[in-house]
Amino acid sequence: MRLGPAGRRPEAGAAVHPVLRAGLAIGLALLLASVLFWASGADPLAAYRVMFGYAFANPSGLVASLHRAIYLAFCTSAFLVPLRAGLWNIGLPGQVYAGTLAAYAIPFALGLHEPTPGAPTLPVPLLMALAAAAAGAALGGFVGFLRARMQVNEILVTMMLNSALFWIVSDFIKEGGPFMSATAEGESFNLPDPLRPALWVGLPPTALVALVAAAAVDFVFSRTAAGYRVRAFGLNPRAARYAGIDPVRVSVGVFVVGGALAGLAGYHYFAAVPGLYKIPTNYGYYGDLSFYGIICGLIARGSALRALPMALLFAGLSLGGRFAQGALRLPFGVDYAILGLLMTTFVATHLLDRSRLRLLPSRLAQPAGTHAEGAP
Repeated sequence: MRLGPAGRRPEAGAAVHPVLRAGLAIGLALLLASVLFWASGADPLAAYRVMFGYAFANPSGLVASLHRAIYLAFCTSAFLVPLRAGLWNIGLPGQVYAGTLAAYAIPFALGLHEPTPGAPTLPVPLLMALAAAAAGAALGGFVGFLRARMQVNEILVTMMLNSALFWIVSDFIKEGGPFMSATAEGESFNLPDPLRPALWVGLPPTALVALVAAAAVDFVFSRTAAGYRVRAFGLNPRAARYAGIDPVRVSVGVFVVGGALAGLAGYHYFAAVPGLYKIPTNYGYYGDLSFYGIICGLIARGSALRALPMALLFAGLSLGGRFAQGALRLPFGVDYAILGLLMTTFVATHLLDRSRLRLLPSRLAQPAGTHAEGAP
C-alpha cells in the first residue's frame, strides 16, 4: 500500500470533484456528530432538525447566520491576501479588536456615544468603518514591516498581538475604561440609533462590501500584474527579488490589505449587527471565531469566493449548534465539537484528494534492480 501524489485530473471532472469532496466531508462530520448526540441522550435526527431549522429556516436564525457569515467572509479574505505572498496572518483576532476599538473611538471622540436628540451632521457610520479599516491596516502593516525588514516570524508576532489587543479591549470597556457602559457591566456603551448603519433585508452595507472584497481578492490574484508579483514572491522569494520584486513592499502591502479587511470584520460584527451594537463582555468569543476564516480559506483552496458557502455553513452550524444545545439540554460545547468534526473531515478529505491510495503487489511496488541476488 502506497500513498502517492494524485495524477492530473480530467478537466471535465475538475468542477464536480470539489463539490463531491465537500459533500463527503459534511456527511461524514454529521455521521460522527450523531454519535455525540446519541451519547448525550438526544435523538440525532431531532438534534439536526432543530440545528438546521434554526440556522437556515428560521427567519431570525437565518439573518443571524448571514451576519456571522459576513464576518467570516471578511476574515477569510484577510487571511488569504497575505497567504498568497507565502505569509500567514494568524493575527485576525487582534486586527478585529483594533478595528473595533477604532470604530468606537469615533463616536466617543465626537461626543456622540450618549443618546442625543437629532441626527449627527457627519456620516458617522462611514467614518467608523474607515477608522476600523485604518486601524486594522496599521496593525497588519506593522507585522509586515517586521517580517520584511527584520525577518521576525509573522506567526509569532501576530499571536502576541492577539493577546495584547485582547487585554487592551478589556481595559477600554471594563470598569473605569473610556468605553465603559453606563451600567458598568463589563461591556461598552451602546451605539445610539443614529450611528447604526441602515439595513436592507436585515443586512447592513458591510454585506455588499464583503462580497466585493472576496471578488476583488480573486480577481487581483488571478488577472492582474500586481497579483502575479505577489504570487511569484510567495512561491519563491529569492527568485522574486532577482526579478525586481520589492519584498518590503509586498510583505507590508499584503498585511495592510489583510489587516484592513479584518478591521472591517470588527466594525461589522460589533457596530453593524442588530441586537449587538456594542462590545459585549464575551468579545473574546467573537475574536476566536475569526480563526474559522482561516479554515474556510484553506478548504476553499485559496479562493475567497469559493469560501463564501463554507463561511455560511460554519456560521450556521455554530449558531444552530448553540441553539440546539439549549433547546435539547445538550452538554456544553456541542457547537464547538461539531465545528471541530467538520474541520477534521474537510482536512482529511482534502489530503486524500491530494494523494491517491494504491494497492500494489510488493514485487511491482519494488523498484527495478533491487531484487536480492539469486532471486528468481
